[in-house]
Amino acid sequence: MSLYTAKEIMEIIPHRYPFLLIDTIEELEPGVRAMGKKCVSGNEAYFQGHFPGNPVMPGVLILEALAQVGAVAILSQPEWKGKTAYFAGIEKARFRQRVLPGDVLTLETEIVKVKGPIGVGKAVASVNGKTAAQAELTFAIS
Repeated sequence: MSLYTAKEIMEIIPHRYPFLLIDTIEELEPGVRAMGKKCVSGNEAYFQGHFPGNPVMPGVLILEALAQVGAVAILSQPEWKGKTAYFAGIEKARFRQRVLPGDVLTLETEIVKVKGPIGVGKAVASVNGKTAAQAELTFAIS
């Protein structure tokens, strides 16, 4: 059973379809870490062009999904309620394997540094326990 469904996630972050890229939050320690899931469907609009006959989830969207999980972790704290977390940087991004329709993407982001409205999260996306992507994500809260 999920901790938060998409409807409950939308009460924390402002993202909406088609750009809400997480389906559930399974674990949450507000301000510390979150783990969510994305069930990758062959019906996603981006698969029409990325790539016809060989659908692969774009790496930038995997990073965005990781950032959204991190945003849930940081914005679930009372002092940040109603705010928006924006990308301020991406460091050390690595893509290890393709993410395909039918995959369940596990998204884990740990908040490792916060100074005022700026923070950094270490993020890892995996499929069946194998790392698909990882990065350090810097965010700014406004």
